[in-house]
Amino acid sequence: MTRYWLMKSEPEVYSIDDLERDGGTYWNGVRNYQARNFMRDEMKPGDQVLYHHSNADPPGVAGIAEVTRAGYPDPTARDPASDYFDPKAGDDDPRWYMVDIAFRERFPALVSLDALRAASGLEKMLVINRSRLSVQPVTPDEFRIVAELGRASRPG
Repeated sequence: MTRYWLMKSEPEVYSIDDLERDGGTYWNGVRNYQARNFMRDEMKPGDQVLYHHSNADPPGVAGIAEVTRAGYPDPTARDPASDYFDPKAGDDDPRWYMVDIAFRERFPALVSLDALRAASGLEKMLVINRSRLSVQPVTPDEFRIVAELGRASRPG
C-alpha cells in the first residue's frame, strides 16, 4: 500500500532543482527520532513524497519525489568527519537511518505555506500546524490536494 509523506529540505542545501538534476539522492542527516522512525519503519519504495522547501522565502511544496529504497543505516552517523556524526552509533546500533528518493515532478510554481493554509481539506496537515519534523506523513487526500494545487500553480 502506497503511503504519502512530506520531506523538508532547505533549497540552499538541496533543492528540487538539485533533485531533478541528479535524478535521485539519499536522504541522510535526519537526527530526530520520530522522523528516523518513519524512515526506518514505515517508508517503502513506491511511497510518494511532497518535496517541501523549508527556511525559504516563501516556504512551500516544490514538487513530488518517490521513495526508491527503504530505510537503511545512515553512514554519516559513524563518520567523525561528518556534521551528522553521532558517537553513540555503532555496528550493533546504527541509531540513524536514511532512505533514497527519486525526482518525479516539479510544480510550475511553489505551493506556498500560505496557500496550503488557505486550501480546504488541509486543515490538519502537520506542516501547516507548526510541525518542525523534516519527515512527516500526509494523508492520501492531503497529497492529492497539494498535487492538484501544484499542478495548477503558475509562475509569478
